[in-house]
Amino acid sequence: MTSSQPRSSSLIDPSQLWKFGVLLAVYFLVVLALPRPESVKPEGWRLLGIFLATVAGLVLQPIAGGALVLLAVTLSSVLGGLKISQALEGYADSSVWLVVAAFMISRALINTGLARRIALLFVRMFGKSSLGVCYSLSLTDVVLASIIPSNGARSGGVVLPILRSICGLYGSNPGGSAGLIGTFLFASVYQSICISSAMFFTGQASNPLAANYAANAGFPITWASWFAAGIVPGLCSILLAPLIVRRILPPTIQHTPEASEFARKELRSMGRLSAAERILAVVFVSVCLAWVTSGTLHKVDITVTALIGCCVLLLSGVLTWEDVKSERALWDIFVWYGGLVKLGRALNDAGVTQAFANNVGATFSTAGWVTLFVVALVIYFYTHYAFASITAHILAMYPPFLAVLIAKGAPIGLVAFSFAIFVNLAAGLTHYGTTPSPMYFAMEYVSMKDWWKIGFAVSLSNLLVWGTIGFAWWKILGIW
Repeated sequence: MTSSQPRSSSLIDPSQLWKFGVLLAVYFLVVLALPRPESVKPEGWRLLGIFLATVAGLVLQPIAGGALVLLAVTLSSVLGGLKISQALEGYADSSVWLVVAAFMISRALINTGLARRIALLFVRMFGKSSLGVCYSLSLTDVVLASIIPSNGARSGGVVLPILRSICGLYGSNPGGSAGLIGTFLFASVYQSICISSAMFFTGQASNPLAANYAANAGFPITWASWFAAGIVPGLCSILLAPLIVRRILPPTIQHTPEASEFARKELRSMGRLSAAERILAVVFVSVCLAWVTSGTLHKVDITVTALIGCCVLLLSGVLTWEDVKSERALWDIFVWYGGLVKLGRALNDAGVTQAFANNVGATFSTAGWVTLFVVALVIYFYTHYAFASITAHILAMYPPFLAVLIAKGAPIGLVAFSFAIFVNLAAGLTHYGTTPSPMYFAMEYVSMKDWWKIGFAVSLSNLLVWGTIGFAWWKILGIW
């Protein structure tokens, strides 16, 4: 029996040590240099140092995000005044298990091929033009976003392979032929992915985190209420974004009958719905309907509904426990999301968030909430140029902006939904804004210059649509 070999000569890459130095500097700057408000106890201030160092770590990534959050949770019981049982409470939160359940269902959607079948059905129906292909793939992502909380899984695992195949049908490859159709499709479909991420509670993994912060502030957000808020302005943005991209990067090929035929052949080769797909389709529709009607037709918590759906899939064999164990993204998100939920609540309980809001409110005492809201929202949106993670952006800026604007008298529903949704739309600005962006950019159909140009142009469209149609729709719904 041979002894195992070490994986590397160094446990920590020396080139990453400076990042740990930055995290330590952030912590000690907060604890030792920043003045602590009288309303916040020393342990609460140390907790703020841990939290801000964690945010910096999620941006710099000296180690994996999940490992970093686990370290922060542990330190919160050593330095932040929490008992270890309190520090671990986030892992029992129902919203954390909702995300876990949704990931389990999404794995079944991909494994059985039902997600791909849905995409091909849309392409067969609408894929007779380049614009139709874009809309069909965008609508696929919209449907899957209703229950798959990973924009990387659905857009990278389902939409991207079909998109790449369609480009190949027309000889549109990276390089000189990219402009035939590929550049337009890659740029426009990616922008649509960011919009669909904004439309649903499960649009991407950290949306429930923003909802959790909103609930802590006194405004609970459910799957149904997010769906109602996002569907009208979201569909308007989905329709408009490809038109803007086509104006800036028009494809040479406008008519695409081969794409529809490709989808028809692929569906024929897939055959009839398998037993597993039929069971999954019933579970998928049932869970979504139960989420929509929660609080109106019944009082069953949406997490319970999702877990029941998972149990049905496990009992029927559509999903196996091996599938669940091998879903690395699920367990990674469980660790970092559960930890961050508790850290955020602990900061709120320690009075840190309210102290920040009081100080900022005093600074802008002469400005009304409308002015402050507009300025803050634009700053919040375009600050995403500095973030490679929606989660890090929410952690750093959502709670303080929410607290400040509520303290100024802004309608809590308007603020809570605006800052939760707009951070997703902002991910379209760059080629690193969220998980799918490097996947699509790496295909080399869109240059960095064009990517950023499209990102900025569509950002103006999204701000206009959601700031007019969206806010008006929310007024009708009684959100503000």
